[in-house]
Amino acid sequence: MMRRPPRFALAAAAVLIAGFAAYFISRAYLAPQPLPPPQAAPVVIPERRPDIRLADRDGRVRALSEWDGQPLIINFWATWCAPCRREIPMLNALARDAAYEQFELIGIAIDFREDVLAYLQQVPIEYTVLIGEQDGMDAARAFGMESIGLPFTVFTDQQGRIVTVHVGELHRPQADLILSTVQAVDAREIDLGAARSRITEGLAQID
Repeated sequence: MMRRPPRFALAAAAVLIAGFAAYFISRAYLAPQPLPPPQAAPVVIPERRPDIRLADRDGRVRALSEWDGQPLIINFWATWCAPCRREIPMLNALARDAAYEQFELIGIAIDFREDVLAYLQQVPIEYTVLIGEQDGMDAARAFGMESIGLPFTVFTDQQGRIVTVHVGELHRPQADLILSTVQAVDAREIDLGAARSRITEGLAQID
């Protein structure tokens, strides 16, 4: 049974722009047709992390179940997305931070594979990168994001439960708040409901 998504995720998702669809159309056709105005879609965040499968930078198909038992940071991004690119240095710092060594950070690029590989030649990404075009969009939808707006980041606990989804550019104070809360869940200091309330209230203060 699915829980209702956190209020901040609903509010953020209501203003998502379907830019990714426009990008694919512009790449696929020499004279793309005008797109209709973007429309917000309902968001239903699943209770547990779906076990999606995508190829990594070396072409090997990886499943999220490989990291069962670990809390995850799953960042959806694309090379053409400016806020996604701005996040990368901060995400690299998170991946190096000993305070969060129990977390596995996975970047899922919803983009053309050749574009991602070329980008990785120029910009170092110090965490696992998975790449998908249509299957990347399907992966985003599996997490409840029907209108693909990037970036967004999913945080799961070590049981594979989705603690929260942050829509939009992630900044270090927000990441620290969310990750410390997930750690508290994994330490059984608070339950999932209390964790979501803490995150909602804390993010409101940061914003």
